[in-house]
Amino acid sequence: MSYDLDAFVSDCRAILKRDPGPKGREDVRIHLEKLLTNRDFVETYCGDHVPRGLKMLYEDPDLGFQVLAHINDKARVSPPHDHGASWAIYGQATLYTDMIEWEREDDGPDQAKLKPVKKYRLLPGHAGIYQDGTIHSIDYPDSARFIRVTGTNLDNIQRVRFDLASGKVHQMTPQQAT
Repeated sequence: MSYDLDAFVSDCRAILKRDPGPKGREDVRIHLEKLLTNRDFVETYCGDHVPRGLKMLYEDPDLGFQVLAHINDKARVSPPHDHGASWAIYGQATLYTDMIEWEREDDGPDQAKLKPVKKYRLLPGHAGIYQDGTIHSIDYPDSARFIRVTGTNLDNIQRVRFDLASGKVHQMTPQQAT
């Protein structure tokens, strides 16, 4: 039997109950890569027939983590942003996503100067993790799809995005930079 969404969710629950910190999250990332090797899973939740948009596949009632499918129609470059007090794991299902991790060169509340510190491309079957507060941006082509696991519902926490041209720091509204 193939590794499926139910098995992944069960493993995530066990892992995060045992270790909700960075090591446990890394284990979740490894399991997400395993899930993405299941062609039936990718076709069912990320195939061409799946309606475009953000789809919640699972939200844990006790631990709060979410498993989301991003079924993108159009290419997008997100501004640098964080996920506040949450972590996020991106797992590529189709095509690719270019990832950039950023570091602040200052600590002003309304203005920020950022510099890129890590760049990489997620290809199908690969997953990357951003720990709490990590500033990052994503860039993907038309029809790219990925699975994102977050520590909580990001719409319920404070997050910020950064305008590289002006340096302004903006509070994010629900569903921004997703």
